[in-house]
Amino acid sequence: MTSIPLGPLALPTAPLLVLVASLLATWLADRWTAPAPGARRAGGVLTQAVLLALLAARLAHVLQHADAYGAEPLLVLDLRDGGWHAAAGVAAGLGWVARQAWRQAAWRRALGAGTAAGLALWGAGSAALQALAPGALPDLAVTELASGQPVALPAVAPGRPVVLNLWATWCGPCRREMPMLAAAQARHPGVAFVFVNQGESADTVRRHLATEGLALDRVLLDRPSALGPALGSGGLPTTVFFDAQGRHAGAHMGLLNRAALDARVQALQAR
Repeated sequence: MTSIPLGPLALPTAPLLVLVASLLATWLADRWTAPAPGARRAGGVLTQAVLLALLAARLAHVLQHADAYGAEPLLVLDLRDGGWHAAAGVAAGLGWVARQAWRQAAWRRALGAGTAAGLALWGAGSAALQALAPGALPDLAVTELASGQPVALPAVAPGRPVVLNLWATWCGPCRREMPMLAAAQARHPGVAFVFVNQGESADTVRRHLATEGLALDRVLLDRPSALGPALGSGGLPTTVFFDAQGRHAGAHMGLLNRAALDARVQALQAR
């Protein structure tokens, strides 16, 4: 599940899970701190640990994919792209907590309880989200824009890694990222970029592509908008990645930038 629908909006689940786990950890640490009027509480240490963990996770990801971010360094600041190195973040956060626990013996129990609860919730939630993700390309019937013929989604690009983009012409972020995706399609000929329009007519899609001057190889129509729910997505744009064997390899809800997409494609091709 990549997002949770909330009226006309959708919340990405991964950052929401981090936020909830962090709030639980700090609340529990504060509850376990020995009460004293005006005294500091241990929850602040865990807030610092989370911030340090996020910084370390971001830096590790950027360093790991320095070639992708090198062309446009300012994209390092675009935290919406989903580029985080979880192991580096956890290590940095735990290191900070251990240092503070060594310096503040009275907080050790509170810090241990809060850290354990937060990590347990985050780990269990991440495992649940992974279990809810589709194991492979959903076997749904869609319509080819070019031919007007129905086709089974797994048959669109068999034996190739797939970048599957769910979009609509009324979606502002979809329109903003489409030229970048079109350029990536030309830059990565070994990867099949599949653009599945949600709920619109063939004429609407053709007019939009012609107006924007977009040359896309694989444009499909999902008139009943069935693919989003099948992929666990409640919002647009959503980009889902599948390896050459058709296995789910990750997803991103929201606007992608070039660096994040190239990093995802590199990882996809390495599987």
